[in-house]
Amino acid sequence: MSKNNLKLNKEEKDILKAVENDATISVGIQKDELQELQRVARNTFAKTKTISIRIPERTLLRIKAAAVQEGIPYQTFISSVLHKQV
Repeated sequence: MSKNNLKLNKEEKDILKAVENDATISVGIQKDELQELQRVARNTFAKTKTISIRIPERTLLRIKAAAVQEGIPYQTFISSVLHKQV
């Protein structure tokens, strides 16, 4: 996806501009923050299992609409919601 096709809000555009102009600085990361990010990464890249569930069609339509708002595929959205809740 080219930069011109990205739908960015003002904050995201400012960040992109700062990175492109080499105007960012590293602030380092605390040990506990690093451990949390490593835990998230492990969970993100863990092997997945395929499941089947039955949900009302209306619910699925609402899920798909929410996924569009987030800019991600609906199955990824469902997985993300489940991950956040457990």
